[in-house]
Amino acid sequence: MDVIRLLGIRDTALSVDEVLAAVSDHAAGGTAVFIGTVREQDHGKPVTRLSYSAHPSAVEELRQVAEKVAADFSVTALAAVHRVGDLELGDTAVIVAVACPHRDEAFKASRRLIDDLKAQVPIWKHQLFADGSAEWVGACE
Repeated sequence: MDVIRLLGIRDTALSVDEVLAAVSDHAAGGTAVFIGTVREQDHGKPVTRLSYSAHPSAVEELRQVAEKVAADFSVTALAAVHRVGDLELGDTAVIVAVACPHRDEAFKASRRLIDDLKAQVPIWKHQLFADGSAEWVGACE
């Protein structure tokens, strides 16, 4: 069975329950989950909202990142989903989860998964600030 259980770029709300169900595995002794949400400020400036956009290749790039993490760690199950479109403060922007035989490896693999997703998957964030200014961020946050 493929250890990559769920990958997606979606314009609808993300579900922690769906991600946890996807990585549920009796071989795993530890499951680590990261949930990224829209925060109320960045660079000391109040954020009012933001929007994510993704290149058409984003899902394939996400798969390559996931495959590398699965190859480098003893992963029993892995999932990663990211939102696109307009998000409000507090909305969930990204969820990654990794199940491994041991907790330490689950923590390390999930950290690598979110870090590599941010660095390599072509998802861009457009932040709108309370002062009327805006900023594009080259990779997802």
